[in-house]
Amino acid sequence: MTEPVHVYAGDCATSYSADGDSRRQRGRVVVVHKPDDTVLVHDAEGYQPVEWLTRANAVHRETDGDGGFALVAVKDGERLRVESRDDADRASHGATAAGTEVGTCPDCDGTLVRARGAVICLDCPAEYGLPRDAAMLDSTCDCGLPRMAVERGARFEVCVDRDCEQLDEAIRERFDREWSCPDCESDLRVLRERTLFFRCEGYPDCETTFALPDREVVGTCECGLPQVRRADSSCTDDAARADSSARATDPRCLDSECAETPETV
Repeated sequence: MTEPVHVYAGDCATSYSADGDSRRQRGRVVVVHKPDDTVLVHDAEGYQPVEWLTRANAVHRETDGDGGFALVAVKDGERLRVESRDDADRASHGATAAGTEVGTCPDCDGTLVRARGAVICLDCPAEYGLPRDAAMLDSTCDCGLPRMAVERGARFEVCVDRDCEQLDEAIRERFDREWSCPDCESDLRVLRERTLFFRCEGYPDCETTFALPDREVVGTCECGLPQVRRADSSCTDDAARADSSARATDPRCLDSECAETPETV
């Protein structure tokens, strides 16, 4: 969604103070005030600003009738002030998050990009949150949105719109009641409380819980729980061309404290 970025340019005096320390600078600079109230002051050299305040608690802007401006940003104990010394150029431009292009918005035909943990449209407010490890696919859902792949014990391919295809339901259909509790032999249920996890159906009499694996289930441990591929046993380029059994090397039990899980060497 487009939000305004305010830009100022001219001969400016800049002062920054924090925890009793202060510094002052003057020069012809470009000042950028972003929608998240980050303020950046750039001079003629390099990519790094000469002064900045990230995500200020408050930003106050003033302009005068002679073309000058003053801007003050504060955050906790920090204070940044930029004041023009003569006429300054001022402009406001629409901006959006930038990311990798992933498709076309079915609502407005705008461009969809993946940015900051979501798929967002550059031309309308459409936004779809993504799991942190989601991989975008080349395929498109029947609704017109792109599809994603997520590994949660198995590979799931679903629409990025969770109201269209629900990742939680796909995982439950695959793994709910798939294994028994090693303590009481009741079924392990797939539940969500902030995140997905397994909990014994005998709760609260049995409080056994396990985190839902974010890697592939490759077998069954002698204790009866699933074995998952270790994080440090990912394939090299050569191994990726081998069959799926190569990826099951050195699995671990879902229960990290299981005595049947071999130690990593």
